[in-house]
Amino acid sequence: MTASNELRLLPWSGPDDKPCYLSADTPAGYLSRLADNTEEIQLGLGVELLAHAEEVLTDTDSDPEELRLLATDLTGALRNAVRVATSRGRRLARPADSAHDGLPAHRS
Repeated sequence: MTASNELRLLPWSGPDDKPCYLSADTPAGYLSRLADNTEEIQLGLGVELLAHAEEVLTDTDSDPEELRLLATDLTGALRNAVRVATSRGRRLARPADSAHDGLPAHRS
């Protein structure tokens, strides 16, 4: 989990689409839980959008406006998914050194 001195990238952006960060001592706080719930919603909507995209792309009668809207929606969903992945990746526990994993440390 995030160390208390690290910032968590939140799943929403601020003014001018700038990233928002949270500094919290515990992952159980209100804003941390809100961020967790928002991430789950964003990922769920991405799954639904992907299913819709498959339908639209297999329909030979899809018009250019519908395809443009789909591309716009997919871009937003991908942006959210990348933000969630980045945030979660930063919060993964990292071993202090590679000796703890039972493998010898690589030396160059």
